[in-house]
Amino acid sequence: MIFGLSYWIWIWYGILLLGVLGLVAAIQWARQTGWRNLDEVLRAVGTILASIGMLILLTYLFPPLPAIGYALLGLALVCFAAAFVLGRRSRAREESPPKDSPPEPPAGG
Repeated sequence: MIFGLSYWIWIWYGILLLGVLGLVAAIQWARQTGWRNLDEVLRAVGTILASIGMLILLTYLFPPLPAIGYALLGLALVCFAAAFVLGRRSRAREESPPKDSPPEPPAGG
């Protein structure tokens, strides 16, 4: 038995709500930026998958559900890892200077 089970269920429902709101905002932002923020979309999807997986594990209605809950948690982990990789790549692209620009003069003149 889990101490405060009903509280944990409400907490995960709140995280699910935050994930859905984050997904809506990320999709709106992605439509405006030409889907350059795919890492934000993946983070929101990962949050939704993790919260649904935890809710399945906490409610435990019938035996096949824990396997589905663990699978959703695994998919959430994949989403978070992919968001991390895509975020690092996009930030590296934004920070690197264009190839055809002249080099900057040294500072301190």
